[in-house]
Amino acid sequence: MNRISSLFANLAPQGRKALIPYVTAGDPQKEATVPMLHALVESGADLIELGVPFSDPMADGPAIQLACERALEHNTSLRDVLGMVSEFRATNSTTPVVLMGYLNPVEAMGYDVFVKAAVEAGVDGVLLVDLPPEEAEDVAVYFRDAGLDMIYLIAPTTTDARIEAIGKAGSGYVYYVSLKGVTGSKALDVDDVARNLERIRQRVSIPVGVGFGIQNGESAAAVSRVADGVIVGSALVNRIAANADNADLARAQVSELLREMRTAMDAAV
Repeated sequence: MNRISSLFANLAPQGRKALIPYVTAGDPQKEATVPMLHALVESGADLIELGVPFSDPMADGPAIQLACERALEHNTSLRDVLGMVSEFRATNSTTPVVLMGYLNPVEAMGYDVFVKAAVEAGVDGVLLVDLPPEEAEDVAVYFRDAGLDMIYLIAPTTTDARIEAIGKAGSGYVYYVSLKGVTGSKALDVDDVARNLERIRQRVSIPVGVGFGIQNGESAAAVSRVADGVIVGSALVNRIAANADNADLARAQVSELLREMRTAMDAAV
């Protein structure tokens, strides 16, 4: 049992839900990332999604697009990101870390090289937005043999047949995109989320995390009542952007919002 499956197995008997923050590596500066990761854990994060900067983040909204731009201005590479995870692991051996990003940097490094380096750094899973399960068969063996979870996205428009395929191909958890559109969208309908999660759980046996539209403690608590995990990205990235010239203040602002979400989610149990 790896760190991701152990996390969800430990949370379930407590009735607690995973709080899963996303930040972009290298934003606002390279040296700010590892302290931010530790701050996320201290503020209640159970699992961290760490974004790998990419020049064309097509599935992301303006907040994360700009975060990628800021990180790339500092020449943050995939190897840099793996180095950040390794540094984080020097003092944290328990919190799962998932790399979230796009296929191009992994292909440029080479699947076998990337997988080996990711495992050595302490990465637990990957979510490659533009690598759907239908196209992942040839490369999935690299990840599976190394024990890296492959996490896939499910949207409100995903068909039942494709949900079943994702349930068979994926591991760790699936990421349910609660809204149509790109990251940073705001019109969250928890009743609609609940209906779709019922449909997903009939076809998927691993935990379901829900992201998109989670802005504060209230929305995090509402989603936690129906999901296994609450994924928050743009709301945190916006706080980093507002304090891009002051990494300490950015970290404090992100921690404040995450603590609010953690408190609200725990109260909703």
